Amino acid sequence: MLGTIVNTCTILVGSIVGSLLHRGIGDRYKHTLFNALGLACLAIGLNAAVSNFPKSDFPVLFVLSIAIGGVVGTALDIDGRFHRLVARFSRNGEGGKLADGLAAAVLLYCIGPLSMLGPVVSALKGDNTFLFTNATLDLVSATLFASTYGIGMALAAPVLFCWQGLFYMVAKISSHAISDGLMAELLIVGGLMITASGLSLLGIKDCKTLNLLPALLVPILWYISKTVLGL
Repeated sequence: MLGTIVNTCTILVGSIVGSLLHRGIGDRYKHTLFNALGLACLAIGLNAAVSNFPKSDFPVLFVLSIAIGGVVGTALDIDGRFHRLVARFSRNGEGGKLADGLAAAVLLYCIGPLSMLGPVVSALKGDNTFLFTNATLDLVSATLFASTYGIGMALAAPVLFCWQGLFYMVAKISSHAISDGLMAELLIVGGLMITASGLSLLGIKDCKTLNLLPALLVPILWYISKTVLGL
């Protein structure tokens, strides 16, 4: 878990540094950083999705995942509940922007090859190289996010810890539980979700990305059913 602990700490450090810069950055520069984060989300999300399309054994699974997950998430109103929760604890009247930033940050930190493969490699081989590399990238990202949205972005750190911890524990319990095929499907769906966050940050389209979170469960359930049915 050393790599995950380091990764979590870098997000906290980046959030603190970025929040200090936040106070001295003018609105026009914050707007520029806002656009930069949106473009970064688009690039990272599309790269994750497109690079894993050839690895998919079920080309339509990501479509079903987004559709089913989106319907379930909308019914549960995950995005709306999250925005209302953040607005409730926000003192500066910018709860909506902070919620958008947190949603994008959590997806960017958690849904990526390094963040998902890193804990697995760490658990199976004791190699934290992927996680240390991811920590460096997240340090820069956390600083940028916090410089735009403030110290509230540190709330993404415990989410990352729990997410990577889950992958670590599953890999420790069973080295075959997370197959390459499942990882590819998760990265495709996750990449599309990061892309959706980028569109929201740029003000192009509010995709209510958090409503898509249940989509990540569909590939998992699909592979579990395949294993149980022996397909």
